[in-house]
Amino acid sequence: EVQLVESGGGLVQAGGSLRLSCTVSGFTNGDYVIGWFRQAPGKAREGVSCISNSGGMRFVADSVQNRFTISIDNARNTVYLQMDSLQPEDTAVYYCAFNPNAQLMLSIRAYDTWGQGTQVTVSS
Repeated sequence: EVQLVESGGGLVQAGGSLRLSCTVSGFTNGDYVIGWFRQAPGKAREGVSCISNSGGMRFVADSVQNRFTISIDNARNTVYLQMDSLQPEDTAVYYCAFNPNAQLMLSIRAYDTWGQGTQVTVSS
């Protein structure tokens, strides 16, 4: 059974940075994709970025292009989301999710396992 554990959220001032981590366990081999999503109060969950476990493919949504960077450390089974130049509109619960079909996409339906989420709050 695949399990995902996020960490790294918190409170930061506008213009600041945070790095989120997503540690994957329970998947022993094969190709997969890890995605980061976020959900602000009263809004739909939206895709932010995703990466293949080989690290060779990655995608970043236009809304966070040039500010967020996704990476993977396969030795630690951990995917990172480096978030720079944070703005109040980035405030949300951030989730990582597992796509067993290794499809590089941010469609929620492609992901079958989700972490518990970590809160990111950006103050103005």
